[in-house]
Order: sequence, then C-alpha cells, then structure tokens
Amino acid sequence: MKEYQSLSHTRLDCKYHIIFIPKRRKKMVFGVLRRHLGEIFHELASHKELEIVEGHLMSDHVHMCLSIPPKYALSNVVGYIKGKSAIQIARKFGGR
Repeated sequence: MKEYQSLSHTRLDCKYHIIFIPKRRKKMVFGVLRRHLGEIFHELASHKELEIVEGHLMSDHVHMCLSIPPKYALSNVVGYIKGKSAIQIARKFGGR
C-alpha cells in the first residue's frame, strides 16, 4: 500500500516531474558545479517542506521528481528552486 501524506481532512500524494534546461541548452552542468547542485537542491527543498523523490543531473539539463504539499503552487516552487539555486551558484562560482 502506498504511503500518503495526510492533513486534517485529506490524504494526498502530489508528485511532479520537473525538467530544468539552461538557456541555449549549454552543457554547463558538469564537474564541481554538478556535485554542489545536488546539495543546493536538497537544502532548498528542506526549506519549503518539499521532498526530492528522485533526481538526475545530466550534462545539459536536470530531471527532478518532487513531492509538493498542496499549500504551495507548482509555479512558485519551481521559481523558488531555480531562482535561489542560481543565486547560490553565482555567489559560489562567480557567475560561471
């Protein structure tokens, strides 16, 4: 039987498959940056009570399966993760 999350009057299982693709599909997600992206995504997910069910970092895009509580809109969560991760990468790697 599946494990569902539960609130006071509901049971839920909200999972979304999200793909991030950088501009002009540059092959920028590799090396040192690749190791830090996983940590950054998990840290940001814990801030918003999200769960990363599965994730894959490819050379030119990122696949993530997220479990999101219904109190957050999907567009807000994706905007938060992409925006905050870009800021942290720019601070750590000098905008490369």
